[in-house]
Amino acid sequence: MDACYAVDKELEKLCDKYKSANERISQSLDDFIASVQGYANEINQKPHDETVSGEVKATIKDFIDRAKATNISVGNAHKDLHGSVSKLGKTVDRNFTTDFSAVITEGAFDGEWKQRLLNEVICEHFLRQGMLDIAESLNEDAHLQLPHVRKEPFLELHRILESLRQHILDPALQWAEQNREELNRRKSPLEFKLHRLRFIELIKCGAIKQREVLEYARKLAPFADEHTKDMQLLMGSLLYLHEGVQNSTYSFLFEESSWVEICDIFTRDACGLLGLSVESPLSVGINAGCKALPPLLSIRQVMQSRQVAGVWSSKEELPVEIDLGQEYRYHSIFACPILRQQSSEQNPPMRLMCGHVISKDALHKLVVGNSNRFKCPYCPVEMTTIDTRQIYF
Repeated sequence: MDACYAVDKELEKLCDKYKSANERISQSLDDFIASVQGYANEINQKPHDETVSGEVKATIKDFIDRAKATNISVGNAHKDLHGSVSKLGKTVDRNFTTDFSAVITEGAFDGEWKQRLLNEVICEHFLRQGMLDIAESLNEDAHLQLPHVRKEPFLELHRILESLRQHILDPALQWAEQNREELNRRKSPLEFKLHRLRFIELIKCGAIKQREVLEYARKLAPFADEHTKDMQLLMGSLLYLHEGVQNSTYSFLFEESSWVEICDIFTRDACGLLGLSVESPLSVGINAGCKALPPLLSIRQVMQSRQVAGVWSSKEELPVEIDLGQEYRYHSIFACPILRQQSSEQNPPMRLMCGHVISKDALHKLVVGNSNRFKCPYCPVEMTTIDTRQIYF
């Protein structure tokens, strides 16, 4: 963050200098052009056959000298600005590390199989963003040959989302009705929210749509038990149908935030039904990497300055704990109460017969001799390793 502040401060100086130089140069050029035009008008008013006097020649020479001086002044100002721009570039290079080789795992993307996986992740990201032409070009150039059955869910997702952004509900309603059973199992409010928006669009038309409004209210009846408060608001708005609901206390029903909300709900539920994450894995990986990179570079620099590079012996394991925030926590983390280490695939959590949980490494350290018997470190229960069970979070 300090590096950003340093660059931002230098950028502000450059902007101020540019603004000042631009005003100064513009004023000089405007004054010179105005004086030249005034003198040209004065000469044009004189007879063409009149002999040019020495005074006129001296004035013309003076204008030529002023033009040269103005040109030199503008050139010097440009050089000064160019120097400031170069200085800003040096400030960026000084405050930001451009060599990331110290924290990169060599060979992470070597091999045809790994490169194919990386290209597939990038292609999937473009499909998620609706950039279908770019995804198709990458699919051809990288020879991915992704089957249509794999691309179809993204195409349908984008098509329905694009319709919702244009306030068109029919494709989303049709999708919700087709997947009603699964949505109900997930207790999703999507179908009700879609019908609610359709009802709001109808009452926006006023009394002219009164019959259609009352008929459509019947479609909302099955949702009354689970969405009682929303149903009360919708039915209460009918009292102002003739006067205009937009001018009543129910005008909040027409806020744009409802459409933003329905896009988020649809994306979440559709991705859940398709077995996809709501956010693009590529975006999550890049954002997490950008947050983790500065502390990794800092600890690497400290390790090199103190000549303890061997502390970080493996790129698979971080030398320090990096907290990326709650938004990047996807799994429960178990830390062994004995060894104070987080569990891993090689060191999973083990449930003891008494109910306490410790890591597998801690369990092996408690075993006495070749008997496979040990005591729980928290209670006097004695057991064997056969009595323990690996648990999964």
